[in-house]
Amino acid sequence: MILPRLRGAWAPPLVIAALALHWNFGAAQPPRLLRAGDLDTLPAAPGARMPYGPDSLQFGELRLPAIVPGTRVPVVVVIHGGCWFSPYASARNSAALADALTRDGLATWNVEYRRYDHPGGGWPGTFRDIAAATDFLRVLARTHPIDTARVLLVGHSAGGHLALWSASRRRPPLDPALATEAPPLAVRGVVSVGGISDLREFYGRERQTCGNPAVESLLGAVPDSVPARVRAGSPIERLPLGVPIRDLAGAQDRVAPPAAREAFVQAARRAGDDAELITVPGGHFEPMAPATEGGRTLRQIIRTLLGLTVGGDAPAGR
Repeated sequence: MILPRLRGAWAPPLVIAALALHWNFGAAQPPRLLRAGDLDTLPAAPGARMPYGPDSLQFGELRLPAIVPGTRVPVVVVIHGGCWFSPYASARNSAALADALTRDGLATWNVEYRRYDHPGGGWPGTFRDIAAATDFLRVLARTHPIDTARVLLVGHSAGGHLALWSASRRRPPLDPALATEAPPLAVRGVVSVGGISDLREFYGRERQTCGNPAVESLLGAVPDSVPARVRAGSPIERLPLGVPIRDLAGAQDRVAPPAAREAFVQAARRAGDDAELITVPGGHFEPMAPATEGGRTLRQIIRTLLGLTVGGDAPAGR
């Protein structure tokens, strides 16, 4: 390094030290963590958009892999996050993951739904949308070669909460507002990716993560004033789910920190569920990017839960 001159003299040692710290002698800076908007820019082949309800936001994107005639393929329901708040994320946020899973040989149903700031969203509309979207696979199976006996739920962040909740629907809903006419579609398992598993716990830190009153907006009131809604809608209070649970997040995820995730997984195990905690490199959004280490790990976990082979047969993704 060439040292600067100050008023005709060489810089004194303290100045040199300060400049060295500032320049870090040319060392590479660590890459920044991904943000929600980064996921929206990842390439994804378009899916076939199909409505599961009358509202313009009640739709999903169906993607199908190459399928041998006469056979059916497993299907993954993918649920995006965004603090249950529409400005933060949409189905575009999870499209790259859905596309990668389809290239891995799986059908995907990437779901859009009403958030709490939409008419009809929040309580109970957001929950009912996820239930309707999941159960709509029965209708799709009439005309598309998907196997409704091999369905997996995967959700990110607030979508992780909704995926865990949807997996719990085989138990009584505890609230008539969430009941459905037909029995819920059975699922093989659920993967929560940086998900929110305890609404009471998350309520205490929602402002530091979502930046808004997310939980009370979803429930229509603060949790302590609507305990029946919390019991019906918070995954940790719906245990056991009765299906394998995989809780995956980045090591630097602030939305789903280790303590909260560990508490949920331990509670699930005590209730008798097959639950596992998986930590991967990165922050809140890295696991949803298919080509990252976290994204590749997530894709292998999905294939394993569906009883498919793992390893080199799954493409690395874009």
